[in-house]
Amino acid sequence: MSCLDCSCLLRTEVESIGAEKQSEGSRSQDLTDEPAVCWGQSTQRGDEQVHWSSDVSHYDLQVEIGKGSNNLTSIYLARHIPTGTLVAVKITDLEKCSEERLKALQNEVVLSHSFRHPNILTLWAVFTVGSWLWIISPFMAYSSASHLLRTYFPEGMSEALIRNILFGAISGLNYMHQHGFIHRSVKASHILISEDGLVYLSGLNHLYNLVSSGHLLKAVYDFPEFSTSMLPWLSPELLRQDMYGYNVKSDIYSVGITACELANGHVPFQDMPRTQMLLQKLKGPSYYPWAINTFPHGESRIKNSRSGIDSGIGESMTRTMTSERLATPPKTFSPAFHNLIELCLHQDPEKRPSARGLLSHAFFKQVKEQTKGSLLSLLPPAIQHIRSQMSAVPSADMWRKSGCILPNAREMYWEF
Repeated sequence: MSCLDCSCLLRTEVESIGAEKQSEGSRSQDLTDEPAVCWGQSTQRGDEQVHWSSDVSHYDLQVEIGKGSNNLTSIYLARHIPTGTLVAVKITDLEKCSEERLKALQNEVVLSHSFRHPNILTLWAVFTVGSWLWIISPFMAYSSASHLLRTYFPEGMSEALIRNILFGAISGLNYMHQHGFIHRSVKASHILISEDGLVYLSGLNHLYNLVSSGHLLKAVYDFPEFSTSMLPWLSPELLRQDMYGYNVKSDIYSVGITACELANGHVPFQDMPRTQMLLQKLKGPSYYPWAINTFPHGESRIKNSRSGIDSGIGESMTRTMTSERLATPPKTFSPAFHNLIELCLHQDPEKRPSARGLLSHAFFKQVKEQTKGSLLSLLPPAIQHIRSQMSAVPSADMWRKSGCILPNAREMYWEF
């Protein structure tokens, strides 16, 4: 199918991914193999039990809010018509996917259905419409941590906010590691935040299973089909591709880079030529990635706090009527935060802490005494932002007649 006719798509009978009605030469055949991975689960919504069906007519696509998989996937804000609930719908053209991408999609839908953890994004329904894969998941009112940086914190987040976001993401990562999986794609755009202040780790399409033939592998030698934009977050040992391979500790390195990303509002190494970045990572460890080609005039925004106390900037954030961005004074960060980053970015992966060890780090001591409301207190109201997006949303009829060309939502973009 070279082009999507929207009206035809919405009338197409929904098929199970395991259905046999596929052409023999279809490139999406991998996703049709048994066992079938088509499902629509039930969730509790207040006093009501909601079943997320595979009936495409139950989802009114509103506006495109993101792209993924090298633009093969579009993410839409949609309304679940039976309940009026806002959901996220990811639609992927399977015919244009490479074999590697199909395996990644299969990985994501199967494992997402298997994982049960409050900090890992759950898929509510997965089904195919012709050659298009539809994935229904909760709508995240705050989008991703990366979106928050671009929209509200261009100079970087406060330590209090970083602490809450990272604790949730690492909790989900620890669950994956304990079950024998390497995430391989930890970054701010794969950390989502819901309207009620819950943190979810997403981006599961690059997961690698360390369990093979009943044995737990000590090292992995597989180099996935990454976009070059992912390179700044990857560990030196993963990029090196040598006989020693890599393991779950490569995710810990990515956590360190993500911590710098949240603190700076800018990804370390992003402005470097790829070759220079690779050499700099392999050379380690006597450098701080937030201070190299990251800021104008070579000056880092991260400064040590002599007192060792969190600057508390999250409590003093001010909102202006003329800008959605939150104004923050120059920040200082505690020695505990610097120590966390240094441990995560250690050149020797065996000297990096485990995800479980990170959760007990001094940097996260205060999180255990806080509730989810603590995160919300550091963020702007979500409801007003959602309503401002919805006011410019075209109707479903307009979408069907528009040739599927949807305007992007203002300032809202999910980068999966």
